[in-house]
Amino acid sequence: MKTKAKMTIDTEKCKGCGLCVSVCPLKIMEIDKSITNKKGYHAARNIDIEKCIACGNCAITCPDAVITLEKEEG
Repeated sequence: MKTKAKMTIDTEKCKGCGLCVSVCPLKIMEIDKSITNKKGYHAARNIDIEKCIACGNCAITCPDAVITLEKEEG
């Protein structure tokens, strides 16, 4: 049974600190240098949600709680 994940990142509140990137066991989080939010930060993004195992490390580690992760078995 594969776990599917739905991830939401509030890019306007993300400060691009990179903590979520550092704790992702599959290394599928990155700081997206191609966008800048209203505060001038590059926000985090998931580069391959299909590989996400919904471990929650990113959401737990985020100091500003901008990542929400929902998982569903399927």
